[in-house]
Amino acid sequence: MDINDRYLRELTIGESPTEKGLTRKEGFTISVASEIMAILALATDFKDFKERLAQMVVAFDRKGKPVTADDLGVTGALMVLLKDTVEPTLLQSLEGSPVFIHAGPFANIAHGSNSIIADKIALKLVGEDGIVVTEAGFSSEVGMEKFFNIKCRASGDIPSAVLLVSTIRALKMHGGGPTVSPGSPLAPEYTQENLDLLRKGIPNVLKHVSNAVKFGVPVVVAINHRATDTQAEIDLLRNACKQSGAFDAVVSKHWALGSLGAVDLAKAMYAATEHPSNFKFLYQLSLPLKDKIEIISKEMYGAGEITYSEEALEKIRQYEEQGFGTLPVCMAKTPLSLTADPTVKGAPVGSLYLLPI
Repeated sequence: MDINDRYLRELTIGESPTEKGLTRKEGFTISVASEIMAILALATDFKDFKERLAQMVVAFDRKGKPVTADDLGVTGALMVLLKDTVEPTLLQSLEGSPVFIHAGPFANIAHGSNSIIADKIALKLVGEDGIVVTEAGFSSEVGMEKFFNIKCRASGDIPSAVLLVSTIRALKMHGGGPTVSPGSPLAPEYTQENLDLLRKGIPNVLKHVSNAVKFGVPVVVAINHRATDTQAEIDLLRNACKQSGAFDAVVSKHWALGSLGAVDLAKAMYAATEHPSNFKFLYQLSLPLKDKIEIISKEMYGAGEITYSEEALEKIRQYEEQGFGTLPVCMAKTPLSLTADPTVKGAPVGSLYLLPI
């Protein structure tokens, strides 16, 4: 059975006549949506992986106290099943560059980062003068924020620079361009020069540049080139990024030319890693959970006001009473918008933006 099949995310069991009508909804969670995947990516070694699994909260008892995997006596069984998963898979690019593939929890619900173990092996292999490129999934307010505030705290490794990928086509959509539907031809706004639409969408990428700069590291914007991009559009985007605080903004044509199309980008990234940085976390762990949530929401998403449901407030109270208040916050949020609404494009900020929790 392929448990990653999307059709199995929600299903009904108990349909047989022998079940006496006792049907119920069930479903399979795909690997990258599993909490175990997120734990694997944050483990620093085999022992740490086991300890993290043992502390995994799987339920709450009738008194509201957390029940862990160790409480159920299943930590050993989990390790037997997962003992080989701590080893990264070594692949290579079409041109022979080594690549580690290891873990990939969704950044819209988890932290969205490659494993700490893979990073540390790669850093050891390249040596002190080498450079390792690691992924922080989705956008800056989702994957990057969690990469810094969650993964970097767990690993102790501090990045030297941020590579932010953007496309002119996507920014035109954020500027109010027509809806893009899979399988349908692109509207002419996306295949022809349209500086006005691009200019309206550029605030979106500038917000992402601003988000990265807040962590105190240099930011390079990679303009992922498409054949329909014009020089005027490229110049408009590049100048806007550099004027807003980006260390550099470079066109990359690796999709067409392979590594030769990314030489300028690689040079810019190398220069950024040599540039002085002053990395800092977005918030201190000692702050109350609500304060951490509001800092993330206002600084990363641009929210002007945060409203809490009664359920959210009760969970925050419960987590703090149970001793989880000093942990980093992992926000579940759509990567399709800076807001909580995937249909809202651009970069709404301040009073224009109300974030429900």
